[in-house]
Amino acid sequence: MTPIFVAMLYAKDICKTYGALEVLKGIDLEVAEKEVISIVGASGAGKSTLLHILASLDQPDQGSVSLKGQALFSLSSNKLAKFRNDHIGLIFQFHNLLPEFTALENVCIPGFIGNRHEAAVLKSGMELLDRLGIIERASHKPSELSGGEQHRVAVARALINQPAIIFADEPSGNLDSTNARALHKLFFELRDDLGHTFVIVTHNEELADMADRKLVMRDGRMA
Repeated sequence: MTPIFVAMLYAKDICKTYGALEVLKGIDLEVAEKEVISIVGASGAGKSTLLHILASLDQPDQGSVSLKGQALFSLSSNKLAKFRNDHIGLIFQFHNLLPEFTALENVCIPGFIGNRHEAAVLKSGMELLDRLGIIERASHKPSELSGGEQHRVAVARALINQPAIIFADEPSGNLDSTNARALHKLFFELRDDLGHTFVIVTHNEELADMADRKLVMRDGRMA
């Protein structure tokens, strides 16, 4: 029997314009739980703009996005921020770690923002750093970490609240080929072992081809 596809993330008719430039021209997208999707396309195709809208970091001019049955843009700004912190993980090319905090503190920030019990958040943070192979770097600040280690801290931070979905925008864009390959492998291990869902914008064809589905954007549309 063919398994039934049940969308966890559902986007319909997403349009976005900046001035006279139409960046997104009616994008429809459905993502199932535990799916890894890659989005590829030339620079300027609208990939990052779409990712930011799916992650509720930006609003579309037209269209809707729902995650786990919640229409994101029907929420007030405060409720949307809380929903994002609780249910969405974010990984960027430039990991955006706070330089004054340790690796563990950086990982735990979303948990603290969510008003979770401090001891439970710290325990989860240490478990994630251990899972990602950098527990011995927990007390180090970002400037004391390698590029690959910084990215693993950013991944752990994205996972700390056990989000429904993780959005990654060019996650390996500034890594060498060895660290990029290790990061790519990590995403699929997390999906297989912990059931995480990923939507990844990338120029890396190796990563894109590993995904369950590779979507190609061209001129603001899905090709």
